[in-house]
Amino acid sequence: MKKATAILFSCFFCIIDLFGQSAQPYSFPSFSGYHTLLCDFHIHTVFSDGLVWPTIRVDEALREGLDAIAITDHLEYTPHDRDIPAVDFNRSYEIAAEYGTKKGLIVIHGSEITREMPPGHLNALFLSNSNMLKKEDPVEAIREARKQGAWIFWNHPMWTAQKPDGMAELTSLHKQLLKENLIDGIEVVNDNNFSDESFEIALKNNLAILANSDIHGLVDWSFPAPQTGHRPITLVFAREKSSDAIREALENHRTVIWHAHILVGTQEFLEPLIKASLVVESAVYQPKTSVVSITLVNKSSQDLYVENTGKFTLHNTGPFFIIKAGEKYVLEIKTISKRDQFELALKIVNAYIAPGKNIQVSYLISPEK
Repeated sequence: MKKATAILFSCFFCIIDLFGQSAQPYSFPSFSGYHTLLCDFHIHTVFSDGLVWPTIRVDEALREGLDAIAITDHLEYTPHDRDIPAVDFNRSYEIAAEYGTKKGLIVIHGSEITREMPPGHLNALFLSNSNMLKKEDPVEAIREARKQGAWIFWNHPMWTAQKPDGMAELTSLHKQLLKENLIDGIEVVNDNNFSDESFEIALKNNLAILANSDIHGLVDWSFPAPQTGHRPITLVFAREKSSDAIREALENHRTVIWHAHILVGTQEFLEPLIKASLVVESAVYQPKTSVVSITLVNKSSQDLYVENTGKFTLHNTGPFFIIKAGEKYVLEIKTISKRDQFELALKIVNAYIAPGKNIQVSYLISPEK
């Protein structure tokens, strides 16, 4: 009996320990004087059609190592009205922001303008009063957001509920909004959906690219490991960790998106992020050979899928290899003769600077002999 009781208590405390575990915080290195901040700018609570209280969104973000979130409850869709009357559309932000301030998380005031396509759904960030956006004409609602100084982006243009073929495309109304400078960014990733077409629209129309969760339920249930491992995250390169600095970075399109196992961004910001993430720790020729051992360190939270594209072949692996997040990898290169310097050229197979186009990085290696 005592033995059975001991086993039961042991199982009980194991279960407590399991549910008490924290998620592994994610991180990416900073570079060029910028702080790399992990952000999610599309989040719902029970104040619209989400399933959790605003403070839960703060705790979830902190468990994952996020630096900032935006609470963006719907203005036009509030199915919990019977229990939580939609009286003040600022309230979910206020609750989360007060709690976030105590916990050290930046919470940005946002709302989702929720309309049929076109224009579909748009998020307005850095608002002062969400209630003022309740207007019948969606364009007038967007203009009111801009009047408040909001930064506005187009949500899930690939969403099959509004675009059955999943192909993001600009309608005449979106072109009008772009002409009026009323769209600043676009979601290339929303939830588990990725859109090359959204990425192309961003590149052609000078829009910031974003990856957001659009979370309604619990994050851990919606983005379980190992399928995705993490929610979609927008990496923002800000001059400091503050709401104002995040806004300045968004205005200048200093973002890279992290979705599932891939990184997506423009050459301008993805390249320095990769170079800061994948670092050459050492390079030394093996004794009495012309084979150099290069120790590479992955300082990011994302495994990097790498292909050797240089003129020298590899000795200990084929041209393709994986450097695990937070780990080291020793690469052996046959340089034919001992050299003072040579170029290590790599393609990062899971990092894109345009649809279907991988980023290439190179390192000048000066090996010890």
